[in-house]
Amino acid sequence: MKQRAEGRTESRSAGAERAELILIPGLLNDAELWRDQVSGLSGIATCHIADITKGGTQRELAQSVLADAPARFALAGFSLGGYVAQEIARLAPGRITRLALLDTSFRPDTSERLAGRHALNKAALAPGRFHGFGDRLLTTYLDPSHVADERIVARIRAMTERLGAETFVRQNGIERKDGTEVLRSLTCPVTILCGENDRVTPLADHYEMARLVPQAKLVVIPGSGHMTPLENPNAVTEALRDWLLEPNQDP
Repeated sequence: MKQRAEGRTESRSAGAERAELILIPGLLNDAELWRDQVSGLSGIATCHIADITKGGTQRELAQSVLADAPARFALAGFSLGGYVAQEIARLAPGRITRLALLDTSFRPDTSERLAGRHALNKAALAPGRFHGFGDRLLTTYLDPSHVADERIVARIRAMTERLGAETFVRQNGIERKDGTEVLRSLTCPVTILCGENDRVTPLADHYEMARLVPQAKLVVIPGSGHMTPLENPNAVTEALRDWLLEPNQDP
């Protein structure tokens, strides 16, 4: 396991081959989540934003992404999208040239977690306006330094309003599967990234994921909570740039 500190840059060949990059959003996220990364990586990658708003299982979501994917591709998944990325690696490992997992987990659902999500689904379907990420949830998802950042909060709330309660219930109800064996099987370049103060998918889980993948680079983003692509977009883009330009020895 290698660890990379924020702010470190490396010179790379300007003639590197352009990547086909699939970016998978998380729960109640759409392409807006990746806006800054798409812009920042446009010189080295053709970015495709996956749609995981349909389907009721990890496998169904993974199959829908694969149906629209290039023959070979780099793959990055955020939060729920990280679980979907692991399922894609389970189904089609030979098509993935490199993998990045951001603010996610590999742990399977427990009965307590499932019960908690079912309770949230009931609340989401209750009469009245669906607020998605209310103030209480935002304090969980964001670093304390960003809770009052109106620009970040507005982007999050706009995504939740566009996707709505039905998408939330569908995505929230998907059972998360154990990714241990998938992670152990990976041979491609892997980056595992987490906000230093992520309270949704804690940093400790990312250390454990990195231990399962000997060639993985662990990137910790200081001053960020769970929503790293929005909270510290430049650091996330730089980490993904390094990952995309890392030599791939996988046949």
